[in-house]
Amino acid sequence: MPASQPRSRARDRNNVLNRAEFLSLNQPLKGNQESRSSGRKQSSQAGAAGAQNSNPKERRQSQQLPEEDCMQLNPSFKGIAFNSLLAIDICMSKRLGVCANRASSWGGARSMINLLGITGHGIPWIAGTLICLVKSSTLAGQEVLMNLLLALLLDIVIVAGLQKLAKRKGPYDINPGLLDYLTMDTYAFPAGHASRAAMLSKFFLNHLVLAIPLRILLVLWALCVGFSRVMIGRHHITDVLSGFVFGYLQFRLVELIWMSSNTCQMLISIW
Repeated sequence: MPASQPRSRARDRNNVLNRAEFLSLNQPLKGNQESRSSGRKQSSQAGAAGAQNSNPKERRQSQQLPEEDCMQLNPSFKGIAFNSLLAIDICMSKRLGVCANRASSWGGARSMINLLGITGHGIPWIAGTLICLVKSSTLAGQEVLMNLLLALLLDIVIVAGLQKLAKRKGPYDINPGLLDYLTMDTYAFPAGHASRAAMLSKFFLNHLVLAIPLRILLVLWALCVGFSRVMIGRHHITDVLSGFVFGYLQFRLVELIWMSSNTCQMLISIW
């Protein structure tokens, strides 16, 4: 036994792992273990206290936030459909703008298309209505002309107001003309020429006795005036179509507030 003890001590001295620099590998220090365990306990206690102090509403909001973010990032079906139709409208309007400038495919016909658009402008129609009203001598003619003048003025006011609200630009960067500034027709939606042409054609079809060929020509004139604005790059297709709809609604409004012959005579006498 006494001989075996010196041998074991010699083995322990020769063992490399028993050296001071290798003690951490063989046997971790107690201080590190205690600090780590105390840190874990404190963090777990703080987490439990925070979980107890947090309200159920906050937990629900934290759980729902990722889902809400995903819902906001995913567009709706209506939004996709609207953006697709808008893109198709812009693309088709630019393709149909064959007279948008001199370098376009139909650039040589731009002057003729502009002349067709002037036939649907408000200033010539208001001036012509006033001249006819001065020269008219019948009560029925004066009644029709006074209501036509009212319809033209309402068209300018309504279209200008809608354009100011929408503020939609045309498919091409084209500056409005002098006559457009006079009637406040400076934006694209809705098309003022289209609304005026639709309103006038419906007005004449209802209050004038016209032959069938003239009635057909009147409808074709309204359509050509509307789509001539697309050809020169001033309006989109939807601007013209909405202009036709607003023109019909303006005609219905004038029919509702139709001025009688006595009212027209009173206004003419004041004027």
